[in-house]
Amino acid sequence: MVPYGDPTWYQGWNSPYYKESHYRFREYVRKFVDAKITPFCHEWDESRALPKELYLDCAASGLLPAVLGGPWPVDLVGDDIAGGLIKASEFDAFHELILLDEFSRCGSGGVGWGLFGGLAIGLPPIIHFGSPELRQRVAIPCLKGEKVICLAITEPTGGSDVANLMCEARKTPDGKHYIVNGEKKWITNGVFADFFTVAVRTGGPGHRGLSFLLIEKTMKGVTTRPMKCSGVWPSGTTYITFEDVMVPVENLIGEENSGFKYIMYNFNHERFQIIAQANRLARVCLEVAMKYSVKRKTFGKRLIEHGVIRNKLAHMAKQVECNHAMLEQVTYQLCTMSHDEARKKLGGPIALLKAQTTQTFELCAREASQILGGLAYTRGGQGEKVERLYREVRAYAIPGGSEEIMLDLAVKMALKEAIKNQAKL
Repeated sequence: MVPYGDPTWYQGWNSPYYKESHYRFREYVRKFVDAKITPFCHEWDESRALPKELYLDCAASGLLPAVLGGPWPVDLVGDDIAGGLIKASEFDAFHELILLDEFSRCGSGGVGWGLFGGLAIGLPPIIHFGSPELRQRVAIPCLKGEKVICLAITEPTGGSDVANLMCEARKTPDGKHYIVNGEKKWITNGVFADFFTVAVRTGGPGHRGLSFLLIEKTMKGVTTRPMKCSGVWPSGTTYITFEDVMVPVENLIGEENSGFKYIMYNFNHERFQIIAQANRLARVCLEVAMKYSVKRKTFGKRLIEHGVIRNKLAHMAKQVECNHAMLEQVTYQLCTMSHDEARKKLGGPIALLKAQTTQTFELCAREASQILGGLAYTRGGQGEKVERLYREVRAYAIPGGSEEIMLDLAVKMALKEAIKNQAKL
């Protein structure tokens, strides 16, 4: 096993977190990724698309719904998890962490985002707040890999400032439809999505005037166009325009003007997923650099024999390993806290960890690039993963809350809690 190439619990360390079902699940997912994803990443990245069969295969293998986290949605997809290896009652946040970690081993954020990105953030509002009709009509085909959904919040004028979104939805005089006008930008999976979970303004200014609507690709007035981004090419990053789109009131998700609450509901989970992926992608950079340094020779000796190279690898390893330890702590809290408790207690720590892991990802991508030299500047070949991942760093550092906003949020939440508990500051 490559030093630091896998989390410690894979390497025989004792852990209080993992049970037998986690070991079985990890082995199953790794075999799936090694056979059906990793060999094709460069091809899919260059073609900027994933084959439709991949979604169906991932669903048929009992993996696709895992990206929603626990509990497993038995009422929507049954209880076939990982080919029957895992019981629905066993499934928890550590199984989801394993899924994210193992899929990210392929070394392509674009593949992960293309496969899971829209589903993980676009479907939860429907599952948690949508009507029974929406759950049946939308959730089931998405979880079976037959349809694709995405979340449309960010606009050309702002992303993190959710409360001031401008996309407008006005009811028709007969009260049967909403007329939607506005634009959304940087929407993951939007190019090939069938459904859009869209944040719209149905009321006055500020967060109390927001709602969620399900808009369908087939509705007149919906226009999507791909955006030319630095990385995550197969993820279908999209600019969406809504022009007088008539949306039935039955497509309202939850209650009118309660959209801000629904948006906040899934933020911790979204950031948890970004953290898990970013840290494994950083580990991929470390693993590639470690393997290359052992075989590459300069000035008569292997790179690994140069102290400056070992120093680079050590700095990469210490951050990746510390991040994963904290990630496991957070995952355990997600297993043991109620959603409401986790929302109150984990928002700050998760924000800190997101900033930490994306900064680690950037460090590892840079240092691996330095170690590989020109190979990491070339698409394809030995440096394929590092070249691609260096381009994808920003896709993790900015979405879900930029590093600056995450760090500020963490301190503000910590101070708020301290004041609430009458801490002597």
